[in-house]
Amino acid sequence: MGVGRRMKKQGPPEPLDEAHFTNLKRKAGMSVTESRAEAQQYAKKQRTSASGAEKRIRKKKPAAGKEKDNTKKPFTNGLPATQQKAKKKPEAVPLPMSDDEDMEEDSDAADLMNDEFDDLSGSDGTPGGLGDDFLDSGSEVYDSGEDHPKAMFSDDEDESDAEEKLTAANIAGLSRKLDEQMLQEAEDAQAELEDAAMQTNIAGDRPHILEDEDDEDVGGVKTNALLAPDLQLLRTRINDTVRVLDDFSNLSEEGRSRAEYTAQLLKDICAYYGYSQYLAEKLFNLFPPKEAFAFFEANETARPVVIRTNTLRTHRRDLATALINRGVTLEPVGKWSKVGLQIFESGVPLGATPEYLAGQYILQAASSFLPVMALAPQENERVLDMASAPGGKTTHIAALMKNTGCIFANDSNKSRAKGLIGNIHRMGVKNTIVCNYDAREFPKVMGGFDRVLLDAPCSGTGVIAKDPSVKTNKTEKDFLMLPHLQKQLLLAAIDSVDHSSKTGGYIVYSTCSVTVEENEQVVQYALTKRPNVKLVETGLVFGKEGFTAYMGKNFDKSLKMTRRYYPHAYNVDGFFVSKFKKTGPSPGAGGNASAPAVKKDVDEELLVDRRPIPQTDEDEDEAFGGFDEDEDEVYIERAKKNLMKRKGLDPRSNKGDAKKKGEETTKTRTKKAVEDK
Repeated sequence: MGVGRRMKKQGPPEPLDEAHFTNLKRKAGMSVTESRAEAQQYAKKQRTSASGAEKRIRKKKPAAGKEKDNTKKPFTNGLPATQQKAKKKPEAVPLPMSDDEDMEEDSDAADLMNDEFDDLSGSDGTPGGLGDDFLDSGSEVYDSGEDHPKAMFSDDEDESDAEEKLTAANIAGLSRKLDEQMLQEAEDAQAELEDAAMQTNIAGDRPHILEDEDDEDVGGVKTNALLAPDLQLLRTRINDTVRVLDDFSNLSEEGRSRAEYTAQLLKDICAYYGYSQYLAEKLFNLFPPKEAFAFFEANETARPVVIRTNTLRTHRRDLATALINRGVTLEPVGKWSKVGLQIFESGVPLGATPEYLAGQYILQAASSFLPVMALAPQENERVLDMASAPGGKTTHIAALMKNTGCIFANDSNKSRAKGLIGNIHRMGVKNTIVCNYDAREFPKVMGGFDRVLLDAPCSGTGVIAKDPSVKTNKTEKDFLMLPHLQKQLLLAAIDSVDHSSKTGGYIVYSTCSVTVEENEQVVQYALTKRPNVKLVETGLVFGKEGFTAYMGKNFDKSLKMTRRYYPHAYNVDGFFVSKFKKTGPSPGAGGNASAPAVKKDVDEELLVDRRPIPQTDEDEDEAFGGFDEDEDEVYIERAKKNLMKRKGLDPRSNKGDAKKKGEETTKTRTKKAVEDK
């Protein structure tokens, strides 16, 4: 014997559609007006039905042209579904219909109702239930949403899965049920967060970062050099260490010092980002731990592509329109620049468009606008760009000067000067002279400039996103040699400026580095060696102030007027900009009348160290190695004379002693030369 319909798995009934039943009634012979009237009457009854009314049988009015049917509809109480479940009687609750039965004709539904409720009858003794045909019979449309108790369709589902209609009677119960459901979801979410906190330590407990010495693994990261580190665990530990250092008193482990956490963080940064230990420590000391982590993270992302409009050829609005028509997505780089455009997407190569070939723009980083904006050249001035290749800043100066005056674009590298010449011709610059000199010798070649721009060669720690090789190829030797060269270049730039210029007398010193050795220390050296210059405001509307104290070193208070730019703060390359104003002649230029007359070559040797920087180990030994104490005595005496000169004393007062020591030094060197032969 097969399984009966009542034993099949039950499912929720499909929602009733009044429009569907209206169409069926029209097909059965009822007019549109009658079917609408019946639907409205049914809706009115549904709204006015009382929730606590007694069980009754509703009689349906006979339709027009039809005989009156004496069938009675099933009865139920008017209580809400939740209350009906508690008060229902086994003999009064009809069985729910399955999905298959609900899709069949209503004759099956009538059979099921007649089988189970033969003992129920109306007041007139006629049997209850629906007729043979649910639609064609004269029975009333029956709504189970209000008057029928809700059924459970399977053991897995609860009452919330059934379709309940929101009424005034059960709204409180449904709201309470919804609140309980939301509370349960919140508890589940909190439990999930607590589980995640066991690994990420975000629950506010003290994270365990530093491991004991006898541990084989350090924080879950294998120390075997042959195995690659687990980057996910490294990243998690870096975040935890930064959080501990920001709130060290509350989150640090007992017996652990701040230096231990800092050493562990530096070690993880070197492993995760690929920095050398020396450079990572140097960059880390520039910022608080949290900001240092943001700086290292920003160096992993390339800066936006920026172009500078050449105002000698076009306007920014016209250039933007032309590029947009070629499918380029762009916007102004910022309110601080009137010529920059930031490129987001381009369907054409930006270095091969007709506009580029016509010299209407040049590819140039946004940070490279800043030194020229600080220099602020005026028309009809004489300007020197000491390290001008590949020409972005030179052509920018020419555009601000509107092709008037004269610009000397110098670069010591002859091969780079070729690219400089090409950009000058392409951009339509007509007031520029290209030269190839060692910039340290430029005061001897030519002086008297109104303004000098020195964008000095540097270590490139501000453009690591462009050149990741900086992470590993910069050593302590580089940070000794490069500042030495930068100091020489800055003194030469100061000496090349005319202090009596009516419109100028300014020097701008900039680097694409963020280290103090190449920036504040070089500026401080220039202020010490050239008392005839002072720092002035750069005129830039944004940027962080330069350091006035760093790692126990104190600088001049005026260094607050210098500006620093970081990739994580302004989304530009790391940069440093300072601006000097020359107030008097340089000491070596013969303009200091109060100083005693001395030989020019002695002054130049003492005031400017023009010895070449060694490039190989042999050159280094020849330049810096093999010290001779007797020979050094001569230089010490010269330094003493120079010091007396600055104090206003006569250095010739001890001329005899110096001469005697010089003779002794000469004899010693002669004796040593004979012995060598």
